[in-house]
Amino acid sequence: MIHGVASSSVTWQNVVPLLESTHRLIRIDLLGFGASPVPPDAEYTIAEHVASVARTIRSLRLRAPFVLMGHSMGGLIAPRYAAGSGRGRVRRLVLVSPPVYLDPKELAKPFDRGVQGFYLRAYRYIREHQNFTLRNAAVVQGMLPIKKAMDITAETWTPFVKSLEHSIESQTTISDLASVKVPVDVVMGDFDEFSSPGAMRIVERLRDVTVHRVTGSDHLIEPRLARAVAAVVMNGEPASVSR
Repeated sequence: MIHGVASSSVTWQNVVPLLESTHRLIRIDLLGFGASPVPPDAEYTIAEHVASVARTIRSLRLRAPFVLMGHSMGGLIAPRYAAGSGRGRVRRLVLVSPPVYLDPKELAKPFDRGVQGFYLRAYRYIREHQNFTLRNAAVVQGMLPIKKAMDITAETWTPFVKSLEHSIESQTTISDLASVKVPVDVVMGDFDEFSSPGAMRIVERLRDVTVHRVTGSDHLIEPRLARAVAAVVMNGEPASVSR
């Protein structure tokens, strides 16, 4: 179970109780986040995150194949691993609220280009205005129902902004998903505030990819979305979705 940017393994706290009686669950803190080390020379690219996940999986000596789950940025890291060094080890991908993005110029509809361009401009502003971001992040963090689901502080600033720039703004997720040879389930709320509609329509058309949209849920894995995620892992279909 791989969490997203500016978070940690606490991301999955609502999913764990729903699966722990039937599955062995392993939650990884990504490089630079949670209890993991913060290498001073890391650039926090997708390749670096994947390499660190791969080392961790090897060290655990897991019996393959296994289900690999990723939330948010973790949903971008998981396909790269499955398409590359994890090929043959992953039997299924479950991606929760993945922010799959493209260059706006690659999207046909003006609305889709506008939404995608807005996200990229917003992320750049966040990266370039540290005081603004830290001040507002502290307010948002205090309102979230999962404690430290977003953990943006002076200590986590470098892993956060570099992961944002090098793993989310610069990504190859569409081509990674096209290269994956296992079933992929994408579970996302219909109110996901970080979703790019144009990119997600492309994802839905990829081979062996099933997108499940959960009514009344946003980006965070709150109880409703957690139940849908657990149902997909257990049965292949969430209990309540809209398509």
